[in-house]
Amino acid sequence: MNDDAKLNQDLAERENVAPVRDADAAAPRVAGIAGGVHQDRKHDSAIKHVTGRAEYTDDIAEPVGTLHAYLGLSTRAHALIRDIDFSAVRAAPGVVAVLTAADIPGVNDVSPTGRDDEPIFAEGKVEFWGQPMFAVIAETRDAARRAAQLAKVTYEDLPHVLDAEAARAADMPYVTPPLTLKRGAPQAAMSRAKHRIRGRMRVGGQDHMYLEGHIAFAIPGEDEDVIVHSSTQHPSEAQHMVAHVLGVASNAVVVNVRRMGGGFGGKETQMNLFCAVAAVAAKKLSRPVKIRPDRDDDMSATGKRHDFVIDYEVGFDDQGRIEAVTGDFAARCGFSSDLSGPVTDRALFHADNAYFYPHVQLNSHPMKTNTVSNTAFRGFGGPQGVIVAERIMEEIAYHRGCDSLEIRKRNFYGDKGRDLTPYHQQVEDNIAPRIVSDLEERAAYQARRKAVLDWNVRGGVIRKGIALTPVKFGISFTATWYNQAGALVHVYSDGSIHLNHGGTEMGQGLNTKVAQVVADAFQTEFDNIKITKTTTEKVPNTSATAASSGTDLNGMAALDACTQIKARLVEFAARKWDVSPEAVRFLPGAVQVGEERVAFADFIKLAYMARVHLSAAGFYKTPKIHWDRETGKGRPFYYYAYGAALSEVSVDTLTGEYVVDRTDLLHDVGRSLNPVIDRGQVEGAFIQGMGWLTTEELWWHKQGQLRTHAPSTYKIPLASDRPRIFNVELADWSVNRENTIKRSKAVGEPPFMLGISVFEALSMAVASVADYRTCPRLDAPATPERVLMAVERLQAEG
Repeated sequence: MNDDAKLNQDLAERENVAPVRDADAAAPRVAGIAGGVHQDRKHDSAIKHVTGRAEYTDDIAEPVGTLHAYLGLSTRAHALIRDIDFSAVRAAPGVVAVLTAADIPGVNDVSPTGRDDEPIFAEGKVEFWGQPMFAVIAETRDAARRAAQLAKVTYEDLPHVLDAEAARAADMPYVTPPLTLKRGAPQAAMSRAKHRIRGRMRVGGQDHMYLEGHIAFAIPGEDEDVIVHSSTQHPSEAQHMVAHVLGVASNAVVVNVRRMGGGFGGKETQMNLFCAVAAVAAKKLSRPVKIRPDRDDDMSATGKRHDFVIDYEVGFDDQGRIEAVTGDFAARCGFSSDLSGPVTDRALFHADNAYFYPHVQLNSHPMKTNTVSNTAFRGFGGPQGVIVAERIMEEIAYHRGCDSLEIRKRNFYGDKGRDLTPYHQQVEDNIAPRIVSDLEERAAYQARRKAVLDWNVRGGVIRKGIALTPVKFGISFTATWYNQAGALVHVYSDGSIHLNHGGTEMGQGLNTKVAQVVADAFQTEFDNIKITKTTTEKVPNTSATAASSGTDLNGMAALDACTQIKARLVEFAARKWDVSPEAVRFLPGAVQVGEERVAFADFIKLAYMARVHLSAAGFYKTPKIHWDRETGKGRPFYYYAYGAALSEVSVDTLTGEYVVDRTDLLHDVGRSLNPVIDRGQVEGAFIQGMGWLTTEELWWHKQGQLRTHAPSTYKIPLASDRPRIFNVELADWSVNRENTIKRSKAVGEPPFMLGISVFEALSMAVASVADYRTCPRLDAPATPERVLMAVERLQAEG
């Protein structure tokens, strides 16, 4: 029996489930209750989503007297506010009040880092086009929106800087302290290397483009109390921010989230502003207040994925094996710190991707700019690091005249001596080579690459490209204290179960997975569990649902609560039936006590009558992790998730337009809690990653206004843009060797980077016009315009 099979046997015995076959075989992972873990289960709200019965914040019935707020936004990128004339605003029909910084009873700041650099309303100066200066409160949303346009603002313009490159040239300050990761002697190793390449890559940002925009609905209570319904990924932070702004204790504020219509990181910190405005207005006017911006204003006033300018240098030998890497990562962060520190840190953490750099130095440059403050986005800086690692592999491959996949294989992490990351964490479970070789064989990479080369050698207008790229992605919040979660489980006397946890549902299936964990623990039907809204009233001090950790953290917390209740139930049964605790077993729909089997609902009724406590608060904190930012050393990640993507494209060299002919994905989710939901996450992440690198382009005009501020000017991938052939598989042989929830792995962020395979395939197609002699050095996004310019540049050089 090999090591994987032994591990599976051990897990099966511990979890009281049927063991799987050899780890190399594709087999069902578990036998047990229908709707339990390791089984396909539709999203608990799927039918409600498609029938329109799923309730979002804007669907909550409005009490009589509800008012509506709308923001007044700046029309300068950097200017002093000399005067604002509100006379026409206040005289407009339906207007009840105008709020400015002077109306805030507490602190005019919603900075998540506590740096006091993110005012709710600008005071004396605006620092980006679209910055909120005031809010209009009116009887209807339309009245508030129209009135907000009537304010007459007198500005005194100041010089402004719009991008990271210009910010460095202008010696703009960092919005947060930079980071350096260093191992070995990179400068000395670089000077000794036989071959050296320097390059620069510009990587664009991305708008979250969630279906449901930002929204908050505040209902005032007695004394200092206020209840805020919101579409936020971080209810506890919104709670603390509202309390901070109102000048009250956190226990006076309740934040509720039933579900979000998408988040992707855009609702981790950016919702704080809207919650605060609604709460301040509600308490000031003693009436419920809702705020929901239009899409244009949402995109203008809220942050996005950080765009980067990366300067890199790599030294390598004749075989393309890397000897040294250096990199400087400058990011457009915007006017305030927000989460730019951890985002730019994480770009460095993932600048190695799946590759070992013997000597390395990476530096972050989080630049202040006069643009909206950028924020969290799926991958949280990781994609910007990974794509540079793949660019380096591409550079070496073109330099050495060989297949980029061979260069990747030669530089994978390996055995001792080749297993240490730039941040000094050991890569203990490196399955990247197996994932890649598995996909290479499954998707017939070698034969298909030869066919692509044969096609291109004929010449012609249509050129093809193919690329196979890996992903290694660390899982955990790098802010160690966020790696904790709580859950609350009630078992009612009729055997039904109430589940509440600190994670938020944004369509990713978190609630479904955690409910499956609870169903599995009690061996009861999934439909016997009621999943309730996330609320700060039940589980306090929660972490954001981010960093792909929602299931890892909240699933373990829920399991801890179940374990507590089950221990009491086992003690009760052993005493009542006079058997040993080992003779008490939870079976599908029943409890076996010695020779007697009792239906679950009947058993719970007996326990209730015996005054057994049937409720528990669970808690979990991720073990083993630690991180010292000052030294750039530690173990910031509990484990790694892996994946690989093979994409094939066709490019029209006369127009730059292209199609993705085929994509094959193989992704590692450990022992999947719910394979069908995980496959959906992999598919969606790939498409979103492909959009980031191909069509989604943010553009500001010279005065600093975001011009791509609506679906009419900003192109996300359409159904017609998906690969013509799209094969998605999970690595069914993978098992997480760390003690995660049922040995699963996170799935939200890691597959996002699989979209890089499309970008690399486009690069190969472009390179074919110059016989693959030169790396095209495409910047992202590789829009048809950029592809066409790259083709023409290579043709001119050739």
